[in-house]
Amino acid sequence: MNSTASAPHSTAPSYSALAGENALLREQLQVMQRQLDWFKKQLFGPKSEKQVYDLPEQDSLFQSGEAPEQPAGEAPEQPAGEEKRIIKAYQRGTGGKQRSDDCLNDTGLRFSADVPVEVIEHLPPELTGPEADQYEVIGSKTTYRLAQRASSYVVLKLERPVFRRKGTARPETTPAPFNVLDNSLADVSLLAGLLVDKFQFHLPLYRQHQRMQQAGVTVSRSTLTNLVKRAIDLLRPIVDAQTRNVLRSRVLAMDETPIKAGHQRRAGPQKGRMKSGWFWPLYGDADEVVFTYSNSRGRGHIEAVLSESFSGTLISDGYAAYARYAAAQENITHAQCWVHSRRYFIEAQKDHPETVTEALQRIAVLYQNEEAIKAQGLTSESKHHYRLKHSKPVVSDFFQWCRDQLSQGGLVPSDPLTKALNYVLSREASLTVFLENPDVQPDTNHLERALRPIPMGKKNWMFCWTELGAEHLGLIQSLISTCKLHDVNPYTYLVDVLQRVSRHPARDVADLTPRIWKTRFAENPLRALIDPRHPARQDNPLETPVHAH
Repeated sequence: MNSTASAPHSTAPSYSALAGENALLREQLQVMQRQLDWFKKQLFGPKSEKQVYDLPEQDSLFQSGEAPEQPAGEAPEQPAGEEKRIIKAYQRGTGGKQRSDDCLNDTGLRFSADVPVEVIEHLPPELTGPEADQYEVIGSKTTYRLAQRASSYVVLKLERPVFRRKGTARPETTPAPFNVLDNSLADVSLLAGLLVDKFQFHLPLYRQHQRMQQAGVTVSRSTLTNLVKRAIDLLRPIVDAQTRNVLRSRVLAMDETPIKAGHQRRAGPQKGRMKSGWFWPLYGDADEVVFTYSNSRGRGHIEAVLSESFSGTLISDGYAAYARYAAAQENITHAQCWVHSRRYFIEAQKDHPETVTEALQRIAVLYQNEEAIKAQGLTSESKHHYRLKHSKPVVSDFFQWCRDQLSQGGLVPSDPLTKALNYVLSREASLTVFLENPDVQPDTNHLERALRPIPMGKKNWMFCWTELGAEHLGLIQSLISTCKLHDVNPYTYLVDVLQRVSRHPARDVADLTPRIWKTRFAENPLRALIDPRHPARQDNPLETPVHAH
């Protein structure tokens, strides 16, 4: 009987231990589930962070199956005052197809003035046969077709006369047209094409080499690599000038993105593995971006790049190295990104859907205000006053709401919502900088968009063979990305500056940066010899005519 009475008492500690172990396992399971969800999203799921919310005014809409039926054969009524929606090239209606003014022809082909147009005169048998004199042409009808040549590579055969003045014995040879690289087989059009295909359209050199072989051109891959290297070296002074201008910005955005570059060159199982490097893009207030390279993600690179030249507001994500550097500088104000802060709440949305949705909706009001600023074209003081009136109360209420959520209790430190709330509250000062400075953006989205070619390129060419190659990648990507920011055609720009840089005064090299080049040289750029608009081609009466639109 004693043994029976003591049984429940002896098993009580085991229940408590099991309960504690169960709670620990549940917490570990939640952490692992969040990690699994993150990996699934990276591999399979959409990476968009846009949120779709139900609008309150839509509560009275018909539910599924409750919508009134439309009588058969009747078209739905057009709301009063609503215009018909134009669908691309034409609009369906009782009058048939109505062409839009921006359509070129029945095919809807549109092209700019830079696209060459070759005129082909197509004659019927009646106008070319023995009775052609019995017909007269009373008009002409024009149609267009978009065509593609089998190969985009052309060999330029330069015929240079050797001549002498009559009565003298000394012959003279016509000098060869200027070439960017001395004693090189490559025309400037090939150099620009190699750079644009690889760094703008992410076509690796080995694929370009395969394309050349298929076109019947025999050139080694090492030759293509050397041509790219030599061409980028010519552009280095231009990037240096652009970097100096970016560092003179009053507002500067900075970020980092990884890259594999160079061999580790070690024996053993890790032989042949690539080393990790980092690009540190800088985005200036004149819409210029430069990609600096370092083999480290440490604070030392930030100091090396910014310490001597930059003073103003530095916008970054939540990486602590930026905050520590800015805190040690008297002439730098640190602003942080609302989008990166928002991502912490998105990670907690599965566990706390209602609370996180409210947080995201509060942040969304800030971006609605920014859209209103853009729509109204507000700048400087008017932009500042609008933010103080509309956004500052939203920000203040948001941080107070975050404090209230923490004070309610019930959140453990490892909970994603706890981390999100603590993240934004610890960065309250840097997240409110944009309210006082109208030139500061509330996020680093503009920089994130500019650095996209780096991760996109890695999916194609995977890595840089050497660290010097990574540095060259940063140089050329600085120019191509800035060209796109200023609506400059990278190919046209590179063809011009590769020919101009060796003859341009070194003190004025900043004129060749894309932003300034657009205002000085874009209207009349230097052309490649293959271009029918090149002066030498236009002055040659034997040249096959190519009509430009």
